[in-house]
Amino acid sequence: MSTGPPIPPTATAITTGTTNNDLFAAVDIGTNSFKLTVVRTDPSSGRFLTLNRLKEPVVLGLDTTTTSSATTISAVSLDRAISAIRKFQRFLHSHRLPPSHVRLVATSAVREASNKSQFTRVVKESLGLNVEIISGAEEARLIYLGVLQFFPVFTSTVLTIDIGGGSTEFTVGFKGNVLFSKSLRLGHVTLTQEFSDIVKMREHIRHELETSGLIEKINEFKLDVVIGSSGTIKAIEKAVCKGYALKVEENVGVFEEFVKREWRFTRHELRSLVESLYDEEREMDGRVKRVGFFKRRAAFILAGTVLLDEIFDTLAIEEIEVSGYALGEGVITEMLGHVCEGFDLNANARWRSVFRLASRFNNKKRMKTSTTCLGIARELFECLRKLNELHDNGNDGEELSVSLDDRDLEYLDAASLLHNFGLYTGKKGYHKQSFHIIVNGDHLHGYTKEEIKKFPSDVLEGSAKEVSEYLYMIKYLFLFPDIGFTLLECQAKQKFRVLCTIMRVSSAVQQRLPVNFQFMEFIPSPEGLKLAFPVRPCLSAGKNGETLLEIVQLTLVMYSMRVFKQNLSILVSSSISDGQTDG
Repeated sequence: MSTGPPIPPTATAITTGTTNNDLFAAVDIGTNSFKLTVVRTDPSSGRFLTLNRLKEPVVLGLDTTTTSSATTISAVSLDRAISAIRKFQRFLHSHRLPPSHVRLVATSAVREASNKSQFTRVVKESLGLNVEIISGAEEARLIYLGVLQFFPVFTSTVLTIDIGGGSTEFTVGFKGNVLFSKSLRLGHVTLTQEFSDIVKMREHIRHELETSGLIEKINEFKLDVVIGSSGTIKAIEKAVCKGYALKVEENVGVFEEFVKREWRFTRHELRSLVESLYDEEREMDGRVKRVGFFKRRAAFILAGTVLLDEIFDTLAIEEIEVSGYALGEGVITEMLGHVCEGFDLNANARWRSVFRLASRFNNKKRMKTSTTCLGIARELFECLRKLNELHDNGNDGEELSVSLDDRDLEYLDAASLLHNFGLYTGKKGYHKQSFHIIVNGDHLHGYTKEEIKKFPSDVLEGSAKEVSEYLYMIKYLFLFPDIGFTLLECQAKQKFRVLCTIMRVSSAVQQRLPVNFQFMEFIPSPEGLKLAFPVRPCLSAGKNGETLLEIVQLTLVMYSMRVFKQNLSILVSSSISDGQTDG
């Protein structure tokens, strides 16, 4: 199931059929599920935004045969695997990802299988794709790289714990280097299959932890933070955050969609969840509740929480941070390190803090909305930059009043993710709530509170252009658009006005897109702005019977001449593949 918005292909990709070189993807072939992660990157910096996650519950270990030394992936499981990867492949083809920007990695279930060579061969013969079977140590290293893209912990000594279906990876890292890693054959799927008795399960887990040498080795390090990743630990954090372990009589208001994510939980909160899940084993109503909340993970969540509980006890962990990124993002990070010149693992702490802040206060639906808005804003931003290039090259057409650079695009991206996250408190006054959290919260890393609160009248003076100041201004203009302009210097005022207008237009267009919307593109031309849509049947009517074209045209015309100083025409594509359009 996709958890991100449709990825709008770039204008070039739509009209010429070329590849999307700013998109990268990783396929994590796990024991419980196969996961596809697709990101859009900024080639100049390597920073990325996760746009789509697709997941297929293959459960490779469900019907395997086991001998004393290895397991064998059955023909039925192999068929499910091919079907899942084929779905991913179709998705990637539809979004024109270059083959070199896609990497498939297989973890515990495949690397422990006696017929792993058959698995990779069948995938290659059936789909033409290469599957890389990675070791437990390599899996742990890649997970650590993924975690570094979610938390600003590059200079911290970090223990990462990743519970998978067939194994659990432990890594101690510092400044991008792995100091120690260990993979144990303890997974939520295999534990569920092997043990129906929780006491015996605990004894087995404790024995494996104590005899592995893990405890002694980790105790050699002075840890700054413990971070968990992947589905099981994220599911535990979500259950804690939404009050799953509360008693029935206390369950008023829990499981709400608009509960903010904390991305951490304590030893006590974990123990309460374990006890609640254990009590449910004796009650039919409890099992129904579990399935309703955890969905497909319900069958394995008890084993996962018991395993993490034993890890907490054994390693004396009191609190764990939870990463939204894991193996998939780690694989992509490594790919970016090879293609982005001068790629720095720690270069994007500020961007990562923006994303974490957005995902903390936004539910899944609002994150889709924000990333769709981001895609539209980027399209319009790049189109305006190209219009200036056309003017500079001697073509007819009026030049935009200000020049836009990569730093402005970074600020615009951040604003797109954060412009509506105050909605978790409700619609009334949500811009004020967003503004309050940005200015007063300790969420955005890389600058001080004084810098965040500094009034941005000198935002374009000097070389330090802080993302926080642009966010401050954007929230300020949403509240007081006319007053705000008078308080800025002339050049800063005009650039800010253009950026805020891009935000307003993108947000207005996004709100009126139909459910089956796939993409739009802004096309620069000597005549001004051109906005191309897919075929007309995809365009829905508004509340008063207006078509999407009429609504968008009204919105854009209102701003394009006044702020962008560009003529606007809207096109409806009759053939996306050959770029033909009709007005």
